[in-house]
Amino acid sequence: MTAFVFNEINFDDHEQVVFASEAKSGLKAIIAVHNTNLGPAMGGCRMWNYADEAEAVRDVLRLSRGMTYKNAVAGLPIGGGKSVIIGNPKTDKTPALFEALGEALERLGGRYVTAEDVGTSPADMANVASKTKYVAGLGDRGDPSPYTALGCFVGAQAAVKHHFKRDSFDGLTVALQGLGHVGYDYARQLKEAGAKLIVTDIDQAALKRAQEELGAEVVAIDAIYDVQADIYAPCALGATLNPDTLSRLKAKIVAGGANNQLATPEMGEICRQKGILYAPDFVINAGGIIKVCYEYLNTPEDGMVAHVRRIGETLAEVFARADAEGLPTSVIADRIAEAKFKK
Repeated sequence: MTAFVFNEINFDDHEQVVFASEAKSGLKAIIAVHNTNLGPAMGGCRMWNYADEAEAVRDVLRLSRGMTYKNAVAGLPIGGGKSVIIGNPKTDKTPALFEALGEALERLGGRYVTAEDVGTSPADMANVASKTKYVAGLGDRGDPSPYTALGCFVGAQAAVKHHFKRDSFDGLTVALQGLGHVGYDYARQLKEAGAKLIVTDIDQAALKRAQEELGAEVVAIDAIYDVQADIYAPCALGATLNPDTLSRLKAKIVAGGANNQLATPEMGEICRQKGILYAPDFVINAGGIIKVCYEYLNTPEDGMVAHVRRIGETLAEVFARADAEGLPTSVIADRIAEAKFKK
C-alpha cells in the first residue's frame, strides 16, 4: 500500500498519509497532511461510500493538496490537509465512529485540524471533539456557507469587471448549477445585483424555491451547459469543466463555488484558448475556510468579512497576471499559492 500511495497520480510530496482503523466502531479512515509550512494542516472530513480503498486514497490526496493551495492563496496561517471516512454517511454513522476518528487525530498531536465536509455534520464533529481539540467549525457561531457564497459573489464581480469592463450585473445571465447552502445564497446575491438566473439541481424543492423567490428559470441537469449565459457558476459537482462541457458552454466567465472544477489541469489552457475567464475554484470559494480559521484560532472576527472580500482583489491580480504572461488563470493561481507555502 505504501508504494501505491507514493505512485498515486495525486501524491504531491504529502508530508504524511495516515490510515486509521478501529475495530469496535468499524472506522476506516485516511488522513492526509499535505503541507504544514504555514501552520497546522486544516481541511474537512468527508464521509463517502467509496467504491474501494484506492478511490478513497485518490480523493484524500487530491483534496488535501487543494486545501494547501486554497489556504495559502487566502493568506491564512494554516496548511492543507483532509480526511476521509470510508462508509455510507446515510447508514454507517455512529457516535463511536467519530469518537474513534477523534482519537486518531489526537495521536497526530495537532498536525491536522478537521471540520465538517461532504457527508459529515456539526453533530458528527461534536463527537470528534469529545476525543480531541483539533476540530474547527464547532458551536453556534454560524454556518460558513454564507461566507463561501460571499467570496463567490465578490469573485464574480472581479471577473465581470475584468472581462466585460463593467461594474454591474444588470442584464447579465448566470447559469448556476447547484442550489445547496452556498449555491442558493450566491444565487440570491446575484439576483439582488441585477442578474438573471438559469438554475439546475437534483433537488426539486430547491428549484421550486429558486423559481418562486428569485424568479429563476429552471433547466434539466445536463442542459445547463447549453444555455445562453454570460457566466457559468458551478456550485455542485467537481470536474464539470471537461472536453464535453467546454465544447458546449456559451458563457465567457466561469465563477462558482464547486471544488476541483477542472477535470484535468489542461482544461485551464482550453478555457484560455476559448476566451473563457476562469476564476480558479480554490481562490473564489475560500470564504468558508476563512471563517472557520478565524474561529478556530480565536482571531477577532471584526476583520473577517473584509478578509473574505479580498478574494475579489486576489482574483483581479490573477486575471491581470494571466493576461500579461499569456498563461491560464489556473497556473497563475497555483504560482501565487506556491510562492507562499513552498520553502
